[in-house]
Amino acid sequence: MTDSSTPPALVAKRADSAPVETDEITALVSAAGYEVVGEVTQTRAEDPGTYLGTGKVEELTDAAADTGARLVVVDDELTPGQTKQLRDALPDETRLYDRYRLILEIFGEQASTKPAQLQVELARLKYELPRIEAESDPQRMNIMLETGTRVHDAEKRIRELERKLDELPSPAERFRERRREQGFDLVTIAGYTNAGKSTLLHRLADELDLSSAEPNHSDKNATAAIEDRLFKTLETTTRRTTIDGRPVLVTDTVGFVQELPHWLVKSFSDTLSEAAAADIVVLVADGSDPLSDLRSKLRVSLDVLSSQGVESESVIVALNKIDLLDEDEREERLEAVSELAPMPIPISVTDGTNVDQLTDVLYERLPTATADLTMPNCSDAMSVVSWLHDRVTVERVDYADGTVSATIRGRPSVVERARAKANEVSATDT
Repeated sequence: MTDSSTPPALVAKRADSAPVETDEITALVSAAGYEVVGEVTQTRAEDPGTYLGTGKVEELTDAAADTGARLVVVDDELTPGQTKQLRDALPDETRLYDRYRLILEIFGEQASTKPAQLQVELARLKYELPRIEAESDPQRMNIMLETGTRVHDAEKRIRELERKLDELPSPAERFRERRREQGFDLVTIAGYTNAGKSTLLHRLADELDLSSAEPNHSDKNATAAIEDRLFKTLETTTRRTTIDGRPVLVTDTVGFVQELPHWLVKSFSDTLSEAAAADIVVLVADGSDPLSDLRSKLRVSLDVLSSQGVESESVIVALNKIDLLDEDEREERLEAVSELAPMPIPISVTDGTNVDQLTDVLYERLPTATADLTMPNCSDAMSVVSWLHDRVTVERVDYADGTVSATIRGRPSVVERARAKANEVSATDT
């Protein structure tokens, strides 16, 4: 038995179909608060009844007893019948999760807002419903139909949760609309867990001009936490920065995980919709991944973004961790990425390599309009100039011959508002 204060866990998988490498499932188990103390791998084909087969189930049961494992995680999706068979075989004190139930557990621990908590409960119920049905006695269900069953109660609660989520206002959408009115561009950082998303947000906050976060946003006036841990938060983390004079809100979303089923992705579409609302999405890819994994992850990421309505021209791919690659490996990976997304930017968030190039491309890709404004030199004009400095890039301000003239660059909608303000000052002064 482990001496660690962290509860021990075992991982079970089939060698021929485990969805991802051991490192990720170990990280997922760690994110759930457990320590992997052993692994059982089945090399034969899947057993329809127990997933692993009788011999491996016995081995797994013995290992759970020997290590005192509080949790067994199967790195795959179990059918309801397989879940029941394995639960019955394991010691009573040992919990059983398949890969997706484990992810739901992590989401549940990190959900701190009401919408997130409702989304987690809804996803759990959708996961559990077929398993409840598999464990139910059909004849007893028919007898109890009038008074309710576990299946009936779960279905009723699912409908109730879906209704509540539909009725909830979207504070994130109001936040985005308000910030756009104030002149902010919106940038989302997306990608797989541990690709370097949070570190990039931290780097941007250091390299650029870190101001304050949204006043009512948690963790305000702080940079993003950097931890080698999956799902640091279920909600997004937003920071205010400045790119060449333009105020920008940068959001770090929850990381993608390989092999997530459609129903689970859909359950958290509100979180993913942050990308759809952004002006630019920086998709961070881990350049140190094996080439096949890099291609696969990038393809899935682009598909997920596309499903959320993100246009391809709004995506900038940043190939991170190039400091871990030699020159040949860099070229190989850049070529592979270029086949899926044009003009990837090789960066190292850790040492800052090419982060300036990334910010330059960001600036070039942000929606932009320019205008030359002229107003009479008066107190109202000074107020407009102050307003401009808070919301757009002011490239030039001149005071001459009783007038104030300015050249500005920024979001098209804000530039139009600036024109209206300047015209209003001019009309008032005449």
